[in-house]
Amino acid sequence: MKPDGHIEAAPFDLATTRDWWLVPRRLFDGEGLTDSRAIRITDRRVVSVVSAEAAGRDGAPVWRTSRLAVPGFFDTQINGGGGVLFNADPSLDGLATIAAAHRSTGTTSWLPTLITDVADRMDQGADAAIATHRRFGIVGIHLEGPHISIARKGAHRPDLIRPFDERTVATVARLREAGLPVLLTLAPECVPPGTIARLCRMGAVVSLGHTDADFDAARAAIAEGARSATHLYNAMTPITSRSPGVVGAVLDSDIYCGFIADGHHVDDTTLRLAIRSRPVADRMVLVSDAMPTWNGPPVYELLGETIRLQDGKLVNRIGSLAGVHIDMASSLRRLVQAVGIGLEDSLKMATANPARLMGLDQEIGYIRAGAKADIVLLDEALVPGAIISSSAA
Repeated sequence: MKPDGHIEAAPFDLATTRDWWLVPRRLFDGEGLTDSRAIRITDRRVVSVVSAEAAGRDGAPVWRTSRLAVPGFFDTQINGGGGVLFNADPSLDGLATIAAAHRSTGTTSWLPTLITDVADRMDQGADAAIATHRRFGIVGIHLEGPHISIARKGAHRPDLIRPFDERTVATVARLREAGLPVLLTLAPECVPPGTIARLCRMGAVVSLGHTDADFDAARAAIAEGARSATHLYNAMTPITSRSPGVVGAVLDSDIYCGFIADGHHVDDTTLRLAIRSRPVADRMVLVSDAMPTWNGPPVYELLGETIRLQDGKLVNRIGSLAGVHIDMASSLRRLVQAVGIGLEDSLKMATANPARLMGLDQEIGYIRAGAKADIVLLDEALVPGAIISSSAA
């Protein structure tokens, strides 16, 4: 869904105005909802958040709005958008197109996600991400595979899954040397002992996913340093009465947990129970896991297979789920309206929680002094009515 068509324009030119004030009806700053607050912005950075009465006293122009101001959404798992799949087009142009498709509905920061592919394609994706110099809202990269379980491969091609090797280590090292955060999804049973700890020492964030591990192996991976799980319930061993599996190990831990809220990949009740079960607050991370159909054509090629949009979901030739057709704004609305999660908690899952996961909470995920001025103005139905982005296109 695109913005509602009633886009609220600033009363002055944001592109040429260095200093200004934003005074929303309500503010979610990454921690909670407040009223009567004003945001002082200079050079696309938040300078301060103060009482609304102070706005404009310094002579800077003021934008007053009846909407709710929230931090720009941070999506740690975007495969594509605008008709482009990152795997198929790991280039600056491709990344720019994907970014535009999601920025239009409030995603101002994101991790381009490269799923299991040949080593050369992984390097091409890394090169492209580094070359952006954090333009287009790109704040890192997500390597989802190729060191995953064939038994839990999902839409990943089994012939491209391979054992962990030094090629991956070199790619991660190059990304980290360039200052780019790395989220790496792997199956702990498919990598040598000590691999997770080694990657963590390099500064990568290791996420458990596409894994057939049992409960004990998952707990051991968490103890070794894994900090996240990728798309909860999907492509991992489930909870049963006598075997908690990866799902149980993750939910009963303090690690972060990515999840999809499109209503197709996880049942709403199942998701609600999972969110409420966590022993530590603010560890759930909303992701889109979006594919090229978002703001793009309804058909695309995924590593040689044709995927179609059908009844709101993406399916392959035999009708199995093969990707996600949603964005963060739509996911947020479903989380509040269908799953029944409170607005503050839901907003944290789309902003502050992923920022903390990736160690970027001083820059993004919050509206506070020093943060980027990435702000989305939401109407009462939680539809973006304006997007303020500090990122260069």
